[in-house]
Amino acid sequence: MVLQKFLLGLLAGCWSVASLAGNVHALAEGTNVIGALASFTSRYEDTLVDIGRSHSLGYEELRRANPGVDPWLPGEGTAVVLPTAFVLPRAEQQGLVVNIAEYRVYFFYRVDGQSFVATLPASIGRMDWATPLGRTRIVSRVERPSWYPPQSVRDEYAADGRQLPRVVPPGPDNPLGDYALRLALPGYLIHGTNRPAGVGMRVTHGCIRLFPEDIAWLFPRTAVDMPVQIVNQPVKFGWSGDDLYLEVHPPLEAVGTDDPASMTVLTEEFVHATRERAADADWDLINRVFREQRGIPVRVGQAVATAEAPADGQKKSRG
Repeated sequence: MVLQKFLLGLLAGCWSVASLAGNVHALAEGTNVIGALASFTSRYEDTLVDIGRSHSLGYEELRRANPGVDPWLPGEGTAVVLPTAFVLPRAEQQGLVVNIAEYRVYFFYRVDGQSFVATLPASIGRMDWATPLGRTRIVSRVERPSWYPPQSVRDEYAADGRQLPRVVPPGPDNPLGDYALRLALPGYLIHGTNRPAGVGMRVTHGCIRLFPEDIAWLFPRTAVDMPVQIVNQPVKFGWSGDDLYLEVHPPLEAVGTDDPASMTVLTEEFVHATRERAADADWDLINRVFREQRGIPVRVGQAVATAEAPADGQKKSRG
């Protein structure tokens, strides 16, 4: 029994390291595109949920990246695109940035003077329990938290014929999992889960839910008062050297922003990305990427050399 527990713990630790290794990146000056696309050949028993967890990817982003693949039965030998390249959100690169449009958390931190970003898939609030936008901070960190569901959630359970106690203690029945980061937004948390199959979906009551292994990695690297920004950016332009990339996700409904699917948002983001560096852009390709909304960064242009803004990498900008 002791050996069995040791082996299970070892496997769990390896899974954690493997799932995060590809999603931790050193930040380089002059670029805000990280990672690289990869692929996976599915086995007959795989689902996109299985493949996603083993590569620290969420369900929705895998489904969008593979529009012709059956998410519940990809089939033996199917090539599955792993969307492990990302344009960083347009936000201050400090602490935690949650982009609800892509169901993803970005964690910016420094080690020995070097800047890094880790990116983790997340579940967000469903339409009637939308995750709020704005700047906030971590106010407390709790290991093995108890859950105190609000009356509105208890009423929802009761309407479905289920009983929910006022307090759910730590353990396998606790939907918060083993770790929770409480935000200054009253009632909202970043936490783990006892139902990891739902990570990367719009299924929570407004909280931000991570894989158990991802929150276990993140938790000890956070601190009280660490800033948290929650944004809704389905359209992201970013530079990688002299190449301009575009990443587009389907807009979320009922999130309280102007229509994020409109061409106005696309134009505004392009203007912002090229404010300091002119770009020769392929607008036919930009429009196709905008329509397809696959959540994959696509090279859509390159820097234009001018006397003020040389295209040789001398001018540094993260967009």
